[in-house]
Amino acid sequence: MIRGIAKGMGTTLRMLFRQKSTIEYPDKKKARSARFRGRHELRRYDNGLEMCIGCELCQVSCPAAAITVMAAENDPQNPHSPGERYAYVYEIDMLRCIFCGLCEEACPTEALHLTQEYELADYTREALIYGRDRLVNKEPSHFRVPENVYPKYDGRKAVDVL
Repeated sequence: MIRGIAKGMGTTLRMLFRQKSTIEYPDKKKARSARFRGRHELRRYDNGLEMCIGCELCQVSCPAAAITVMAAENDPQNPHSPGERYAYVYEIDMLRCIFCGLCEEACPTEALHLTQEYELADYTREALIYGRDRLVNKEPSHFRVPENVYPKYDGRKAVDVL
């Protein structure tokens, strides 16, 4: 019995003088692995056009049926994406999502990206259904509109419709 107490006290004393691994969470966040899949994001091209062409492949590939995409025809005078269609409705139910990454792999234009962000808590179920207003990245990316895929696109700047 005394041997067990001495062993436990030895462990306590060893741990007492080690460097603490506490992180000041709101100010500093622990780094995630490169393969971590967090909150979804829809990217834009460098000129502001959305990369999503409304093909609905992400919706088909989602095993949890968490994604809803409804496509509409693109207006040539005021395009949303460089293709003929764009995602008029794009919603992800974060309560159903299992963060498997199949939607990201299925996207032919690499528009959908799972980020490193993991703070997804909210107070209501309705707030966890992310629409285009929360998914589309406000910052244009470094991606350029591929001319071999969209040869008719003339390089107009996109107008933000959110």
